[in-house]
Amino acid sequence: MLNYEYPPLGGGGSNACKYILKEFTKKNLEVDLVTSSSANTFETEKIGSNISIYKLPINKKDIHYWTQREIITYSLKAHGFIKNLLKEKEYDVCHAFFGIPCGAIAYLFREKMPYIVSLRGSDVPGFNNRFSFQYVFLKPVIKKVWSEAGAVVANSEGLKEFALKTSPDQKISVIHNGIDISEFKPDIKKPDKNKEFSIICVSRLIERKGIRFLIEAIGKLKDRDIKLILVGEGNQEKELKGLAVNLRISDRVEFKGYMNHDGIADLYKKSDVFVLPSLNEGMSNALLEAMASGLPVIVTDTGGTAELVNGNGFIIEKGSADSIVKALENFMGDRDSMLQRGKRSREMALGLSWTNVANKYYEMYEELS
Repeated sequence: MLNYEYPPLGGGGSNACKYILKEFTKKNLEVDLVTSSSANTFETEKIGSNISIYKLPINKKDIHYWTQREIITYSLKAHGFIKNLLKEKEYDVCHAFFGIPCGAIAYLFREKMPYIVSLRGSDVPGFNNRFSFQYVFLKPVIKKVWSEAGAVVANSEGLKEFALKTSPDQKISVIHNGIDISEFKPDIKKPDKNKEFSIICVSRLIERKGIRFLIEAIGKLKDRDIKLILVGEGNQEKELKGLAVNLRISDRVEFKGYMNHDGIADLYKKSDVFVLPSLNEGMSNALLEAMASGLPVIVTDTGGTAELVNGNGFIIEKGSADSIVKALENFMGDRDSMLQRGKRSREMALGLSWTNVANKYYEMYEELS
């Protein structure tokens, strides 16, 4: 298995990899994951008795933001490391998270083993504006990597449709992200209707996530008894904190920074609604966590996000603070409806488990090996 990011590095693709590996400890298979080290030293880790994780030192500067140098460094080191692994072992299949760079690395070893590419979002041309220049040069490589793969898998129908714009004839399956419904669950206490209205957003603080529109919305509602909790880090953190100061809502916006899952689960329980104003998204793990925690949701119509809204929240316009304000006012004006939508979120989450996700990938491995 190849994934250039693994917790604490990265975001959704990183966490998905971790949960899938956790499920694989229950399977009769052996997995070697080649990933990156956050400590800039070579590290190894075991999960159960059958999962080995090799973390390559790449001199990582920011755990959430990847530079071209870091990705190239991982690619070169992973290629050399895999060559050495292949001197000692034979593998039945390679599972690459992200078409670039991991899918391209797997492609180079296609004569040794078939490979699966899991599309996550930014590895699909046109998904992330920050990579628009690179997409021009990488698109032919990406199409070649996909065409030679034993299977290409998107994490949402929306991402699949997006990928088909690059390669209309490519066969692409869909395996949605899962959720740990035992780790993330609703608060069993009766809600206190007199407490301040609490909004939570768990996201990397980067431009693509559209967090500034959420902060602007809070600015428009600063006369109400509300609180915004932001969990995550990113290169926009300083800018977003400055925005909160300029809007005079520093007392209304709390930046929690990076938190482990235990802490995040508790915050979900104490919150009233989850908001994710992304400008583009594959399939948000944070959204699934919020749903499992019994929260109603407010999300933009992007990627696979809107696929998870069905009676449990509102779909809003991208890049619009006013649209967020309107949705929040609907919830604040009808707490009973908000609670019902939260219950619907939990019901939907019960049908999405990492066990199901792992089983689907395991079936693919068997078909290719």
